[in-house]
Amino acid sequence: MLRIFLAFILLLSVSCSNKRDYKNSSRATGWKMIGRAGGSASNYYTSSKGQETGPGLVFIEGGTYTMGRVQDDPIADWNNTPSQQHVMSFYMDESEVTNLMYLEYLDWLKRVFPPDQENYKHILSSAVPDTLVWRNPLGFNETMVDNYLRHPAFSEYPVVGVSWLQAVNFSKWRTDRVNEKLLEEIDFTARDARYHVTGDQLFSTQTYLQAPTLTYGGKDSILSGGKRSEKLLKFKKDSTAVGAKYTNLYLQRTDGVFLPAYRLPTESEWEYAALGLSGIREYNSHLGRKKYPWNGQYTRSGKRKLRGDQLANFKQSKGDYGGIAGWSDDNADITAQVKSYPPNDFGIYDMAGNVAEWVADVYRPTIADDYNDFNYYRGNVYTKDSRNPDGSFNMVTPTTIIYDTLPTGKLMPRQLPGELVQIPVDENETYLRTNFDTSDNRNYIDGDLRSRRKMTQNSVDPRPMYNAPVHEVSIDSTGNVHRQYDKSTNRTTLINNKVRVYKGGSWRDREYWLDPAQRRYLPQYMATDYIGFRCAMSRVGSKSITDKKPRQQ
Repeated sequence: MLRIFLAFILLLSVSCSNKRDYKNSSRATGWKMIGRAGGSASNYYTSSKGQETGPGLVFIEGGTYTMGRVQDDPIADWNNTPSQQHVMSFYMDESEVTNLMYLEYLDWLKRVFPPDQENYKHILSSAVPDTLVWRNPLGFNETMVDNYLRHPAFSEYPVVGVSWLQAVNFSKWRTDRVNEKLLEEIDFTARDARYHVTGDQLFSTQTYLQAPTLTYGGKDSILSGGKRSEKLLKFKKDSTAVGAKYTNLYLQRTDGVFLPAYRLPTESEWEYAALGLSGIREYNSHLGRKKYPWNGQYTRSGKRKLRGDQLANFKQSKGDYGGIAGWSDDNADITAQVKSYPPNDFGIYDMAGNVAEWVADVYRPTIADDYNDFNYYRGNVYTKDSRNPDGSFNMVTPTTIIYDTLPTGKLMPRQLPGELVQIPVDENETYLRTNFDTSDNRNYIDGDLRSRRKMTQNSVDPRPMYNAPVHEVSIDSTGNVHRQYDKSTNRTTLINNKVRVYKGGSWRDREYWLDPAQRRYLPQYMATDYIGFRCAMSRVGSKSITDKKPRQQ
């Protein structure tokens, strides 16, 4: 009996010892995963958290839709061939970028890169919108030339006169300023230091993640000015000195604090967001075809309280930019204040009318949906960080800024100080790959050497498919700009790898252009008084932000 009792006790002790606590342990190895203070995966938090919504953004759940399906096509424009596409979930600005938002960007540039300093004298001027876009030889528009960008009466109006290149640079700046604030909020940098930095002490998200000691010009009083050391050591009391030395220094991507980059939306994302198809769906089918971002076939509201009100700001007919003054007026003759009209089903404002908007894509007449129907985008140029033979990174400094001379003669900084130098990917990244084999993919399967049209059975046309005019411009040692207009008669198109798509109707456009599927293009260095932009951001993690529920509940 005693033997049976001892055996039972032994079995019980063994079974109890096998009930291991796998909380905060790896499902791969069983080793402890105790956050930043040590363990087998000391740089990873054990609990995943979803992406936060960045300032100004609205979440858009991705899905499938028909891209390029226009309701009206009176000129039989063949660049709107319908194709079924799928976009991943993403975020988009609730409204267009306003004059006030853009002025914040300009004020920051002026403060950090004083134009009276030789190294910086072209940075601010490269970002200032072209206010002369308002001029018309037969129109009195000087009021807008002088006031539209800076007068407080227009502060909440969409910024215009901004080229595609300027919109891209604004998006990069916005990314770094948002992430810089997030870094400070968790006490990883000195409080309010971001308000007092200079051109050689800037924060770049990519630089911080890849080479954090180069951030803020390596100024330790900013990098070590926060309370992070005290906070990080509290993650686990048994952290070793070695573990603390290498894991508690800087925030990492695995911490999930930094947001993905603000950027221009792709053409497919913009069109999907503008359609707002969620309002006319039944399970996995769409109940109808939408002509506008709102339901219905008319531009005026049919709701009882708003009946007759215009739902967008557009040109109603010749000489009619707003309508007859009074209740039937659309309340705008040029642009209107953002959010002046009802949002679409996604909660996004002004996706039709007000201003047309830049998107990220390089323009081509057709969409190559036979090659890709997932997150479609034409314009990929793959780069990588430039590194020295010893593995150290090359960073742009105030004395190494490279300026590109645009066809207009203006100078545009390729990168700003504080950013890691970017170079094209090479054979180290492309060798024996099946998905890409070059850095520049803007003309992939359309206009490149492999796509040139055969003139005869045995010869190939020496001209590329797209050969837009090439205007030569140069700046001599004295600063004089020399421009040479391309007068060649051999040019057959206005399309090249530097023309970008813009979408949506504007205050200057007829109703025809309000259809989200319509598309137009303009060189990326040009600006107008009717094109603005808004930013987007990729969604990482789950496709949706809410749990799916049965339709009956």
